[in-house]
Amino acid sequence: RKPIKLNKQVYLDPEFKNLWDRIKYKTTYSVDFDSEKLIDECCKEMRKSLSVSSSKLIFTKAGLDINVGGVMFKESDRYSVGLNNLKENIPDIIAYLQNETNLTRKTIVEILLRSKTIHLFKKNPQRYMEQVAQIISAKMRHMIVDGIKYTKIGDDEYYAQELFETEELTGYLSKNMIESKKSVYEYVVYDSAKEESFATSFENNRSVKLYTKLPRWFKIATPIGTYNPDWAVLIEKDGKDKLYFVLETKGDIMFDALRPTEISKIDCGIKHFEALGNEVTFENTDDFKEFIEKQV
Repeated sequence: RKPIKLNKQVYLDPEFKNLWDRIKYKTTYSVDFDSEKLIDECCKEMRKSLSVSSSKLIFTKAGLDINVGGVMFKESDRYSVGLNNLKENIPDIIAYLQNETNLTRKTIVEILLRSKTIHLFKKNPQRYMEQVAQIISAKMRHMIVDGIKYTKIGDDEYYAQELFETEELTGYLSKNMIESKKSVYEYVVYDSAKEESFATSFENNRSVKLYTKLPRWFKIATPIGTYNPDWAVLIEKDGKDKLYFVLETKGDIMFDALRPTEISKIDCGIKHFEALGNEVTFENTDDFKEFIEKQV
């Protein structure tokens, strides 16, 4: 394990200060979405996706083998018994969904009634409530990001460059770090093979003047948790024009390959940097060659 020092030649370079000054500012966000559209979307998804079966007991039989290696088991039978005549206390579905989604009682009642799925609640109340909460939350996440607006807080709210000096960074030479001449640190600590590939490409490409792996404390607020982009990069074009980028370098950027929360956070990142208005381009890419070919 090796402690990593600042690369003072890059850290004190005016070009790095210029890059950092363009991306360092914090934003706040507001959300505006159509409640009627949310209700319609939730109802459609509930009618299509809800799968609620009656309560049942599941029995499993297995043979056990105890030896020096521990306890081993091999399942020999599994069956279920329906509980059609089960009498149970009906939970407060409105209160449950309010706690899970933070929607008003009026909106929740509208969703339940207009979805015409409330008969499934009687079959298995707990499972129905859990599935409905998941559907509503997923639809809300999507609509919130669509209707989100970022605003720069002010000139006094930002991540100071001096924070690089206070961070204790370590890594393993043989596992997750490569030596760097262009980064703000003497070594780049990477989290994946894709990040290693990009760091190597940054080092070897003449158009890349300097870059940094964005620290974990560099966070963008979103409705679904904080977001930490991967890289900040300065590229020189034709020996004179300077291009400033923040990059997200997932292993696969195809829409259906990313989790919904990842897609939503990336969308928020785009809107955050647009709100700063400092001529910084946010790009989501999984291929350095394609990225650099578009710039030089």
